[in-house]
Amino acid sequence: MSSLLIKDGYVVLGDQIVRTNVYVEDGKISAVGSSVPGIADVVVDAHGKYVIPGAIDEHVHCREPGLTYKEDFTTCTKSAAAGGVTTVYEMPNTLPPVDDASRLKEKASLLKDRAYVDFALYGVLHSTNLDRFDELVDAGAIGFKVFLGPTTGNIPPPDDGALYEILSRAARRNVTVAFHAENNDIVNFFTEKLKRTGRTDPSVHMEARPPIAEEEAIRRIALFSLRTGGRALIVHVSSREGIEAIREAREQGARVYGETCPHYLVLDSTAYSRYGSLIKVNPPIRTNLDMEALWNAVNSEIITNVGSDHAPHTPEEKRGSIWDAASGIIGVQTMLPILLDSALKGRTTISRVVKLVSEMPARLFGLYGRKGVIAPGADADLVVFDPSEGFSIREEWLYSKSKISPFIGWELRGKIERVYLRGNEIYDGESVTERRGDYIRADLLSS
Repeated sequence: MSSLLIKDGYVVLGDQIVRTNVYVEDGKISAVGSSVPGIADVVVDAHGKYVIPGAIDEHVHCREPGLTYKEDFTTCTKSAAAGGVTTVYEMPNTLPPVDDASRLKEKASLLKDRAYVDFALYGVLHSTNLDRFDELVDAGAIGFKVFLGPTTGNIPPPDDGALYEILSRAARRNVTVAFHAENNDIVNFFTEKLKRTGRTDPSVHMEARPPIAEEEAIRRIALFSLRTGGRALIVHVSSREGIEAIREAREQGARVYGETCPHYLVLDSTAYSRYGSLIKVNPPIRTNLDMEALWNAVNSEIITNVGSDHAPHTPEEKRGSIWDAASGIIGVQTMLPILLDSALKGRTTISRVVKLVSEMPARLFGLYGRKGVIAPGADADLVVFDPSEGFSIREEWLYSKSKISPFIGWELRGKIERVYLRGNEIYDGESVTERRGDYIRADLLSS
């Protein structure tokens, strides 16, 4: 039996932050408070430091199988560990896409011995594989991804009938469906219209995917969610209009949740002149008004989740015309440090960050109690964070195969000092130390 004592830290317990101790036995939190045992195999003095649950990144594209020249599961999950992310939910638009039970099982088998953090797998749904819904759930999919707009992998968007059926089945099986919410026809219309003008300035990407594309898709999903009872997570929300659509849906009783990403919270359209196609993402980074609206939505709990949308590409793929450059940037390693820096600067609170990246990703996908919380019986996935230290994002710190990020050179407040996965130290503040990741089969969560 191994034990770990993290003593005298500012432990984040929901909305409360309590100066106390966390005691761990055999990978599980066994006690929290002043009366925990005073000795352990490993004792960590966390005086003056925050102790938070390990982050869950619900939105990563680790690119394996099929696209490992961009990233692989080893480098992706090492990146996660160094960024305080102890669980990742891997997206299904790999090659081949995860659209039936056999491919889900093959992918899990391929990745399980390469994981530095715990992981779960999404299935993908489109118009032609609705008959595979139940078999994917039964095979262990954590949830589903549905792409309504053009994306990497060219996954076809489902028609409205299929979309209604997807949410009906999601309600019946109590699973979450994550939506890339952009209207495909609107995006294609504006893209072709703007291409004909001859414009190639980076900000044209923002105009080619206007807010109405996001708003319309969210309102359609919200209506189907309201009528079916299906639970929908709108990923990478980017616009004021999208926020308003989510707010109205929730007021009407729809089970609709909103995720945004750090790049929408700390970058706006003025960054196109500096970073060019490097910050091309879908949906696009928008105006300062949109960024401020997202912060307001984060703090008012309209935005309930934050994911990185970690999407690596090679330098060659990110260069060239804004029309030809690939969409997506890395983010799993920088997500939590950027959010904690923002909290220390007064943009939000440490407790809110924990809810966004730990509690809610666990709740929406059936892991809460095991993950996403510091409480007896939970996995001892823990991050010790020193708010008094400064930290610079450096290229050599990044584990991803893709070393290109707009955040290189950024000076942040606070530093992740230690990361534990089920009580085992996997990051010591300088380097990733151990590979300890396990595959989480959602069909086994209640057993």
